[in-house]
Amino acid sequence: MLNFYNLRRSQLKEVEPNLAHHCIAGMERNFNVHVITQNVDDLHERAGSSNIIHLHGELRKVRSSKNYHDQQHWEDDLHLGDLCDAGSPLRPHIVWFGEEVPAMDQAIEITAKADVLLIVGTSLQVYPAAGLKDYAPPQDCPIYFVDPNPSLSSNGRLQVIAENASTGVQKVADLLNMEL
Repeated sequence: MLNFYNLRRSQLKEVEPNLAHHCIAGMERNFNVHVITQNVDDLHERAGSSNIIHLHGELRKVRSSKNYHDQQHWEDDLHLGDLCDAGSPLRPHIVWFGEEVPAMDQAIEITAKADVLLIVGTSLQVYPAAGLKDYAPPQDCPIYFVDPNPSLSSNGRLQVIAENASTGVQKVADLLNMEL
């Protein structure tokens, strides 16, 4: 598994944030934006977003195998035998299939206070993250779902934008800015 992890980390160095990442970061000029992502990359950070929760961890971090909160930035490949300062083996700071999602409670709390919920780049099939939309406040919280092949249809407060992330997120940003 560490070889897969190191491969993904090397691929991360070759990609850049897209227009959707930059648009979301730009929304911080007018709105209090919280990004909750299932992605393990740092593209939101590189685009300029400042409030980010990584549900499934981060490729550029490692953590102690015994203490979740003992995390550190890590640019090199991770090797068996690499240890934290306390002497425990280091592991990738990512959530493997079947593991608990430690940041889920924080994501639910943020979603429950949302004025607007924007869902981008997901099939809404991977739980528990797919269930976050169910925590949005029931009154007056529009939900925008941007996906080129959406698994849902517009209804009630859910507005589906069947486009790729770069054009769809910009449309949502334009709608929200018109309401200012």
